[in-house]
Amino acid sequence: MNAPRTINEYLDQLRLALRGADPALLQDALYDAEEHLRAELAEQPARSEADMLAHVVGSYGAPDEVAELYRDQEIRIQRALRPPPPPKRRSLAGRFFGVAADPRTYGALFYMVLALATGIFYFTWAVTGVSLSAGLSVLIVGLPFIVLFFGSVRVLSLVEGRIVEAMLGARMPRRPPYPTSDLTLLKRIGAMFTDARTWTTLLYMLLMLPLGIVYFTIAVTLVSVSVGFIGAPVAWAFGPRWMSHIYVNGQPVIDWGFGEHVPGWGDAIALCVLGVLLLFATLHLARGLGRMHGHVARHLLVRGG
Repeated sequence: MNAPRTINEYLDQLRLALRGADPALLQDALYDAEEHLRAELAEQPARSEADMLAHVVGSYGAPDEVAELYRDQEIRIQRALRPPPPPKRRSLAGRFFGVAADPRTYGALFYMVLALATGIFYFTWAVTGVSLSAGLSVLIVGLPFIVLFFGSVRVLSLVEGRIVEAMLGARMPRRPPYPTSDLTLLKRIGAMFTDARTWTTLLYMLLMLPLGIVYFTIAVTLVSVSVGFIGAPVAWAFGPRWMSHIYVNGQPVIDWGFGEHVPGWGDAIALCVLGVLLLFATLHLARGLGRMHGHVARHLLVRGG
């Protein structure tokens, strides 16, 4: 591979060396490389890009060397994001109840509860920002407002990426796309509008409201019902009449579809068992939804994801 003579050539070679890598890794590597190279160029204004690169490549590394370092680093990141899974259980019961040993299950469940608050915020921010941008576009203050709004969208994209990675284990970028400093202000603004990731991020922010409502409702409803059923024996011990609103001769009567009868400890234990099964089924559902949402976030928030 020929030695790069410009920063763009270096980045192209680095992109080629990282071909097939995770899009989030590629975005981080390109940002770090461009930031370092442009800082070196700014500190040595008398040197040309070719001279600066010839000097920096010896310390920072050639594109293929940097790519190898990032691939090694990605292995460590993936191990941190996905800790060793618990031993595989062959039995159906073991696989069903083994979900409780997966830490990502609880991260996904907490994310489902948090998603309502973040969804409301993202939706409000996106709708308000787009509306004000359109309304102020005819005024002189409209252009700075649009730039600030789209800049805030990119910041929120990184914030949401950190939340998704921490709770759902989906690899997200730690750096934003590097700003195109060699372009004029108007061209930078045009690049924001033509960058597909800007619009997919706005789409994600709009989708988070309905998704947040669904996630929150599922998590709170199923967990509440499960815990209520699990506590049935305790409730029965302190007040047997809670299980029915129908009374015959002063005795509570319940009908499970097999005829009316006076509820007893068998009913309370049956509800407890049902609650345990429902709780573990909820954990499976939360983990599955967490994985699904991680894929959605990667495709909408990561450039080229």
